[in-house]
Amino acid sequence: MPAIQSDTGWSREALAGCFSVYAFTYGMLSILTGRLTDRFGPRPVIITGGLLLLIGYVMLSRATSIWQLYVALPGFCACGMSAAFVPCNATVIRWFVRLRGRALGITMMGASVGNIVTPILAALMIDSLGWRATYAWMGVVGGALIVGVALLIRHEPADLGLKPDGYDAKRSNNAGSAAVEEPEAEESWTLREAQRSFAFWLLTAMFFMTWLVVFLPVVHLTSYAIDLGVDPIRASFVLAGVGIGGVLGRPLVGIVSDRISRLPALAVVFLAQAAVFAALPFFEHWLALTLLAAIFGFAYGGGTTLFAAVVGDFYGPGSAGAIVGFVFAIAGSAAAFGPWFAGYIIDRTGSYDVAFWFSAVANMIAFVLVGFLRRPERPAATQAAVR
Repeated sequence: MPAIQSDTGWSREALAGCFSVYAFTYGMLSILTGRLTDRFGPRPVIITGGLLLLIGYVMLSRATSIWQLYVALPGFCACGMSAAFVPCNATVIRWFVRLRGRALGITMMGASVGNIVTPILAALMIDSLGWRATYAWMGVVGGALIVGVALLIRHEPADLGLKPDGYDAKRSNNAGSAAVEEPEAEESWTLREAQRSFAFWLLTAMFFMTWLVVFLPVVHLTSYAIDLGVDPIRASFVLAGVGIGGVLGRPLVGIVSDRISRLPALAVVFLAQAAVFAALPFFEHWLALTLLAAIFGFAYGGGTTLFAAVVGDFYGPGSAGAIVGFVFAIAGSAAAFGPWFAGYIIDRTGSYDVAFWFSAVANMIAFVLVGFLRRPERPAATQAAVR
C-alpha cells in the first residue's frame, strides 16, 4: 500500500475501501462458483479463476486511476478468487470421509504458507522492480501455476474407480490381518434441503460472528504494535505470527477433530480467539503480541478447516460446493466490514481496546452457539423420496 500511495497519490481510505469491496464481492460470488463446481467439477472453475486472477493482477499493474483499480480488484480478481476457496474445499469433501479433517487441514495449510512467504517475496520484488512489475509478475506466474495445478484435479474418487479415502471395503491392513471396514455412504442433501434445517442457519450465524472480526489482526495488529512503540521490523514479526500459527493450526486441528469430533474442536478454537482478543489490551511487548498472534492464527486456521469439514459431515458430498459456497457467501463476506468498523472505532475513541473487546464478544457468541449445534436429521418424507 505505501508503494502504491507514493506513486499514485491515492488515499489509504480509497485503497482500503477497494479491498473491502473486493473481499465482499468474492465472498458473495462463492454462491455461483459452488454451484458450478457441483455441476461441472472443480477443474474448469479453477482454471477460469486462475485466468481471471492473471488478468486482474496485470490490470492492477497498469492502473492509472482509481476506477481502473476497482475494475481490476473487486472485478476480475474477486471473480478469480471466488473460484479457489470453495471449489477446492468441496472437492476435498468428496474425496475424504474418515480423514476429512486431516485432509482439509493439509490442503488449506497452503493458504497460511502463502501468507508467510508472499509478503516477503512481494517486499523484495517491490524494492527491486517496483509495485507495478511485481503485480504483473505475480499475476502471470501465479495464474499459470493455478491453471497448471487445476489440470491435475479430479472431481471425485469415482472418476478413478475409487471410493472416498481411496480404499475398498475388502482391502486388508499392511499386516494382512483384519479387513478395513468401508464407511457407510454419506447421505447427500441439496442446498434447498440444507436451508430448511436449523443447523444450517446456526452454522452460518456462528461463522458470521467469528469471520466478522477475523481480518482485524491482519489489518490492525502491526499498527497497534507500532503505536505502542514497537520497532516496525519487530512489528512485522507480530503479523508473521498469524501465518505461522495458521500453518500449524490447520492440519493439527483437522487431525484432532477426526478423533474427538468436530464440535468440541470448534468450541475450543472460538474460545481461543475470544481469549486472544480479550488479552491484547493487556500486553505491550512485541514477543507477547507475537505469541498472541500465533495463537490467533492457530485457532483461525483450525476454524476454517472445521468449517468445510462440518458442512461435509452434516450434508454430505453431493451438493458440497453449493452449500459451502452459500454459507461462505454470507459469513465470509462479513470479513469485509470488520476491519473497517474496527478502524472507525479506533478513529473515534483513539484506542484499540474497544475494537478488541468487540471482537472477543463476537467470538464468545460463536462459542455459545456451538452448544446448540446438532447434526441435522432429514425429514422422513425426504428420506422416503430418496429411497
